[in-house]
Amino acid sequence: MTEFPHSLLHGYQSFKDDRYAREHVRYRSLAEDGQKPEVMIIACCDSRSAPETIFNAAPGEIFVVRNVANLVPPYEPDGAYDSTSAALEFAVQSLKVRHIVVLGHGRCGGISAVLHQAAEPLSPGDFIGKWMKLLGPAASEIEAAGPMSDAERQTALERASIRHSIANLRTFPCVSILEDRNRLSLHGAWFDIAHGELWTMNPATGDFSKAM
Repeated sequence: MTEFPHSLLHGYQSFKDDRYAREHVRYRSLAEDGQKPEVMIIACCDSRSAPETIFNAAPGEIFVVRNVANLVPPYEPDGAYDSTSAALEFAVQSLKVRHIVVLGHGRCGGISAVLHQAAEPLSPGDFIGKWMKLLGPAASEIEAAGPMSDAERQTALERASIRHSIANLRTFPCVSILEDRNRLSLHGAWFDIAHGELWTMNPATGDFSKAM
């Protein structure tokens, strides 16, 4: 299997003939002048929840970083490789975004893996297992909340993880300083894949309600 995926080539041709043809001036401007997005979105790498699609974003409109379960690690300048922290640093310090949105979604596989822990790691490196340990505090919060159905527990942990990721964002000095100066705002959102509904987080209570 050495050929480039045909579905991607067909998709590219459609993009080139349609969207690029309509927005070629914008693309050329972005190439010459650089990007200046006001919004950063930290989202899951799940193929069903692409932020650019959900928000119908134009090229250059949002700066997106995606990882398993849309998690933000705490600030730890320990010399380890961390792509999410690197993207955050770039977005805040270089691009000077005005908003950071942590975007979770329903039926998240990473969240489900935490709730139904497998007996064996997927590989000797257990990269997912180590990454998902970031959800420990959120999982403890859900366990302490009392009895729930499996579906309720899944949704509750998906939303609790958003709250904890926002708390971790505030451990980064570049984030907390700018937020205190009202130059940066943090937001939480959750997307229901089945119904196409967006739920946004109340910053005061941490509760979620339908956006529209």
